[in-house]
Amino acid sequence: MEEDHLRNSDKKSTSLNVGFFYLRLLGNDLNKLLCLRSDRVYTIGRNPKHCKIVIDSPAISRRHCQILLSRSDCKLRLIDGSFESPRCDPSRIGSKCKVCRVSSNGVFVNGRRLPRGVVAELNVGDLILLCVKKKYGFVVEKIVFSKVNQNVLSDTTVSLRAESLLGQLRSIVSSHDPVSYLRTLRNVDSTIRSADSEKPLNKDVADKDEISNPSSNREPDVGCRSDGKTFFLNRLTCIDHGVPDQSMGVTLPQLLHPVVTLTQIFIATFTCDVSWFLDYCEIPNQLPITIACHNKERCWSASQDSRTAVPFSSYPNLLLVYPRFPDEIAFGKDRKKHGVACHHPKLIILHRRDTMRVVITSANLVSRQWDHITNTVWWQDFPSRKIANYSSLFGPTEEDKADFGAHLAGFIASLINDIPSQAHWIDLLAKYDFGEATCHLIASVPGVYAQNPSYLKSNYSLCAKQVLNMNSHPGNYLGCVHTSVVGLSHRFGASVDSNGGQFKMLATILGRCQENSSGTVEVILKRNMHIPADANAVSVIIKDKDVNSDGDSILLGFLPKEIAKWVSPLSDSALLSFSAFIYPKETLEAAYAGANTRVQLLLYLSKGPNFDRMTELIHEGLLLASLCSLLALLKRSFGLWRLQEVLSQHKWPESLETEFIYGSSSVGTSVSPDFLAAFSTAAGKKSYNYSDSQESDPEWGRWRAEHELRKPSIKFLFPTIDRVRSGVCGGLLSRYLLCLSEKTWQRLRPMGLFHDAIPYPSHRIGYPMHVKVACRRFQSRADGNSFGWIYCGSHNFSPAAWGQTLHPSPSPLGPKLHICNYELGIVFLYPEHSSSGEARINIDSVKLPFVTPAPKYKPEDRPATPQAMREVFAEAQSLVANLMEEMNGVSEVDDDEDEQIIEVSEEGDEERIYAEMLLGQALVIEMWPSQNPIMRIIMITRSFYVTEFY
Repeated sequence: MEEDHLRNSDKKSTSLNVGFFYLRLLGNDLNKLLCLRSDRVYTIGRNPKHCKIVIDSPAISRRHCQILLSRSDCKLRLIDGSFESPRCDPSRIGSKCKVCRVSSNGVFVNGRRLPRGVVAELNVGDLILLCVKKKYGFVVEKIVFSKVNQNVLSDTTVSLRAESLLGQLRSIVSSHDPVSYLRTLRNVDSTIRSADSEKPLNKDVADKDEISNPSSNREPDVGCRSDGKTFFLNRLTCIDHGVPDQSMGVTLPQLLHPVVTLTQIFIATFTCDVSWFLDYCEIPNQLPITIACHNKERCWSASQDSRTAVPFSSYPNLLLVYPRFPDEIAFGKDRKKHGVACHHPKLIILHRRDTMRVVITSANLVSRQWDHITNTVWWQDFPSRKIANYSSLFGPTEEDKADFGAHLAGFIASLINDIPSQAHWIDLLAKYDFGEATCHLIASVPGVYAQNPSYLKSNYSLCAKQVLNMNSHPGNYLGCVHTSVVGLSHRFGASVDSNGGQFKMLATILGRCQENSSGTVEVILKRNMHIPADANAVSVIIKDKDVNSDGDSILLGFLPKEIAKWVSPLSDSALLSFSAFIYPKETLEAAYAGANTRVQLLLYLSKGPNFDRMTELIHEGLLLASLCSLLALLKRSFGLWRLQEVLSQHKWPESLETEFIYGSSSVGTSVSPDFLAAFSTAAGKKSYNYSDSQESDPEWGRWRAEHELRKPSIKFLFPTIDRVRSGVCGGLLSRYLLCLSEKTWQRLRPMGLFHDAIPYPSHRIGYPMHVKVACRRFQSRADGNSFGWIYCGSHNFSPAAWGQTLHPSPSPLGPKLHICNYELGIVFLYPEHSSSGEARINIDSVKLPFVTPAPKYKPEDRPATPQAMREVFAEAQSLVANLMEEMNGVSEVDDDEDEQIIEVSEEGDEERIYAEMLLGQALVIEMWPSQNPIMRIIMITRSFYVTEFY
């Protein structure tokens, strides 16, 4: 096979009328023989809109390749991908025509992959594969011309066949494994013979041959087992062949094995190659699959239609989901301006009839990260319950002491919120027992969060469409949602309360209310079922506690529409009851200002009378979708605060610490001494040794930024540019993987944080790492036993992933945590003293993916920043230019270069309009009670006309 860039042929043009070439398709259409004309560009792919030759398979790209028989020089040419202009001729590549994105799975001519931008000249007998594993492709069977000049093309068929055989011999000699390559040719040759005889291959036999074929891209699938007490690494296909030991790594197909027993799959990832996944793991066409992934435009879009996509008609049950980023982290509070945010978790849930496997990894759903780059992989199988336990979705219960299932349910709910067709995943999680989870889940969800409030005793609750006057019971408490009251400006603004009468009444009532220990007062929630604008409307009322008269109360506003949407169904069904609290001072200030200011409201939920009947009632109407929305907003600890919550369960003596390390592929641009101190504090770091009596004060010995500047607490592991340069492919695999800006490096360099990241075990040296692993190790003086904790997951070392602590102007809820990304990871605890008589595990039994202790950077060392890698690649550009073009990866890094902290305190336009409409119709109902139905209908109709733009 001859490959080069052709501009002008040196051969003399012959006088030809027309030419034809015959292609024998391989794959599902074995008997199909195509006859195609010369001087026409034929596009081959799966998109019938743009392709003349359609191969309907997810393994084939939309426009996979293009082929042309040129009449001018009798050449049949092929190129991977397609041209930007349909008028471009592959024989003239190199002038003004440019190739668009190449195919996902490549084009292989006689076993050798066609590089990007290179034109291949095809001969009779050449084998072209568009998917090696599935053997989709074609064979060039014949090329004919009418009135051919014999001087130019004498014995054409014989000479072309000889050139084809010579090309195959060259491919065999240059192959890394000639024997396997010959086997591949033998299998393909048998496929062609079967096609020539017009007898389709027996599918069962073909599948069996493929499983036992040593030349397959991966080894036969075998199951993998884990008790969940440690993590593993993925299997690098380029160096681990023939090693069956699971300790050498696991593959994605092994995790899914056996695929035939799967009933549905849920995946959360940053980048994804869906076609590769379906093909590589041999996913059945009808298997329900949900993949939550990142898309900048879709995740920021306000349109509900942008939240999902069905990419393949041949996989009707495969749904792509784009989790929504909240308004409060957008630039200028405007979704159209976007903001710093990233959907970055790596989660796989494999549901079978009796078990649910939860996989948490650092690898995205792309072949490069599973096959050629080191990543961590953790999984554990959980058994099904005899009876669903919905209490476990809210937090630990007497039956289930662990909170793994509750945090998993909350995280998944945040990804599929407002997608009713996916709410069944929440119902499914209630049917499995996560009580034996060996680790703690650490999730990050974008937003600005306050500390979780403590339980507050209430006197009123909304349940079964009624306001119940009864004391709450702590045993029924399920959690809290931090929301707001909308509509204050329409109740107390100057335009509606010109003499200030409503405001004075509000001040009088609030003055008589007694604040509780949290500085809040209780308000009453009341259903408004007769307001046409929203059948789910819930009003917020303040009642005078010193007066028994029903008239001594005032309408403060309403619950936001998105909150009332799920509060009403869950309370109407008596599954849950709701009570609420506000901060009186903040409420008065907002009412006095008359501006569109949010008033915070703490919404507490408890078990309702029908809670135990949830199994039979939850599938009625929109109750399941409402439960999903509730779990997505339920107050939980995220990021740094969740890490601190988990680690505070044990004592970590400062004097016994031996090492505190963090290795990740990305370092946030806003990493500072303040963030380092916040992370260390969450990890249990103190400024000095302390006694037990001093631990009760959280401020005692707090690790601060000045301590970081004086003595950095963390050793950060990141590869040097020399290590990347000496890696496989000269560091090209790391090009779109590592992220540490030159500016950040220069800012942190004086602190002496950086240490070289050397892969472990040694056979992984030379291959980049995409792991995110933290470890804090201690050693006992009494017996020399080591203990501590280990984190692994998707969190890179950045405030965007872990959260940045905010200290706003005096707030009743104290400091806040600003998180930009969706992230997910786990923490293993190895305490100094075990509980319940369990055997103590030595932390050193867990093998980290890098060498420890890691060597500190020398003065001349430099990390693999993008600038450093550009300089290295520039030096070697002449040697690796073609390979660089072929590496068409997607950046995996968190781009928080423009990270800004934004607090949202005002109502949005939608909330303001919603509140205005509800108030207008609520006042009409008050003025024209039920004995005046005609006037009531007239006034409500008028209110609709006024607010028809809603």
